[in-house]
Amino acid sequence: MAAAGVEAEQPRSYSCLQPNELGWTESVPYLDRPPSPLEFYREWVSPNKPCIIQNAITHWPALKKWTSAYLREVVGPKVVSVAVTPNGYADAVFQDRFVMPEERQMAFMDFLDIVEKKVTSPNVFYVQKQCSNLTEEFPELVCDVQPDIPWMSEALGKKPDAVNFWLGEAAAVTSLHKDHYENLYCVISGEKHFLLHPPSDRPFIPYELYQPATYQVSEDGSFKIVDEKSADKVPWIPLDPLNPDLEQYPEYAQAKPLQCTVRAGEMLYLPSLWFHHVQQSHGCIAVNYWYDMEYDLKYSYYQLLDCLTKAMKVL
Repeated sequence: MAAAGVEAEQPRSYSCLQPNELGWTESVPYLDRPPSPLEFYREWVSPNKPCIIQNAITHWPALKKWTSAYLREVVGPKVVSVAVTPNGYADAVFQDRFVMPEERQMAFMDFLDIVEKKVTSPNVFYVQKQCSNLTEEFPELVCDVQPDIPWMSEALGKKPDAVNFWLGEAAAVTSLHKDHYENLYCVISGEKHFLLHPPSDRPFIPYELYQPATYQVSEDGSFKIVDEKSADKVPWIPLDPLNPDLEQYPEYAQAKPLQCTVRAGEMLYLPSLWFHHVQQSHGCIAVNYWYDMEYDLKYSYYQLLDCLTKAMKVL
């Protein structure tokens, strides 16, 4: 009860909260140097804030060495996993399914021929397998980067769960989603375009359950979508944040996206549970480090927000 003469504070609608009220800025800030482990944990990991770090990987040989000619020489005919889709969207909602790419095993040099347009294909090719494919499929390249980011490993007290290698066409798009990882995303050449949402935007971002399916190539070269009938349905975001259907998802108009471009030699710290949609320049090469998140108060906050959002839908 409010004291006499003092007006009782009215409850504030969650939708009135702005990113800066939660400690988030309206643009992704830049750091001109890599931070110390303590500084990084205190200023960025603990408050769950993204940033772009410059001069953190400028010493990597990869920035100068990873030309097409070098990759052909070092990796060459080795068979690697390549995601192939008819439309550039792997792991995305299409025709009321959650459709995963065809995982094609092909010689790396044949993949480079497609990226360099020496060979034409109506499909979209992307090296994007995320089970630490840098160390598992491209160990020849690890010496040109680092097996981990020392100041991040010290800040978190752990090594990365996975180190991934990314190379693909401009048409390859990563649909809006979130990960349970602290992510350091390092661009070697070209640039990546990120659209980000803080976890507090969860009430405005739609999720639905979808039948999982996979693209498979037919005999005539066209793709068909084949259901994985024994698999559980997958919760995924059907909305395209670059062209949102606000008639179907009006709540999204209240979301507060941030957009940033990460260029060659820069590193994006993408905090755990931040939603992200990614595009890239043609032939962009990147390496990212996934560190498992701490399932602490931030995770509990997100789970509460997620449960409240679901409960509001059924009212």
